[in-house]
Amino acid sequence: MARIAGVTLPKDKRIEAALTYIYGIGASVSQRILRQTGVNADTRVNDLTDDEVQKLREAIEKSGMKIEGELKRDVLANIKRLKDIGAYRGTRHAKHLPVRGQRTKTNTRTVRGNVRKTAGSGRKAADQKT
Repeated sequence: MARIAGVTLPKDKRIEAALTYIYGIGASVSQRILRQTGVNADTRVNDLTDDEVQKLREAIEKSGMKIEGELKRDVLANIKRLKDIGAYRGTRHAKHLPVRGQRTKTNTRTVRGNVRKTAGSGRKAADQKT
């Protein structure tokens, strides 16, 4: 069981894919870390040696990247700043609406709370009860 940056990596995944379970590490960063440490990308997490896990931990720490809690705090701080200054994007975040210009007429019904109902959906049931 490999724990890196406070995240337990899934045992049966390749290490290349498993590293992406850490918030802030994507596919390209995962490949770069594996190249730097010399760990084979096809190795399964449960087949890693303790030495390889330690190399990966050190490489991630030394990279200086923000990951997991620190990155999440920064993202939340940025959103809070947008709300505080009254930016348009901040108000969209506050209302739980799409921020990046997506249409809202059809695609964000569940977010807005008005899920489309079929025509006459409750009509017949109400008529039969009386």
